[in-house]
Amino acid sequence: MSVHCFTYGTLMCPEIMSAVSGRALGGEPATLLGYSRHAVRDQDYPGIKPVAGARVQGVLYRNLDTLALRRLDAFEGEQYQRATIEVILPDGHRVSADTYVIKPEHASILLPGEWDFDSFLAVGKARFQSRYPGFSRI
Repeated sequence: MSVHCFTYGTLMCPEIMSAVSGRALGGEPATLLGYSRHAVRDQDYPGIKPVAGARVQGVLYRNLDTLALRRLDAFEGEQYQRATIEVILPDGHRVSADTYVIKPEHASILLPGEWDFDSFLAVGKARFQSRYPGFSRI
């Protein structure tokens, strides 16, 4: 069994996704409608929650196997739940994929405003990688 996975935060970085999933994966741009992305309090990574009319730009990785999904589930932890959603590719095609949504009971950890990927790359990525040095050993 293989599943596509939509990522919208730290896992948009191919080297982080490869370290976490245990696979070298190539991604492609995709858009998720009906969700908004927010920074998680005191962290460099975001979470998403359902919001009518919102959209999240991210990266779609195709054909993850069961082991890669288990590693991702462990990495995402208890605050997130894996959900099957639909994303839109730049050519307009729609693709079913799994993604990690913040559980409703943890929504209070999301900060107002949009999480910024460019700021993460400039400032937060190195800090994130230093905080989570063991994620490649999941």
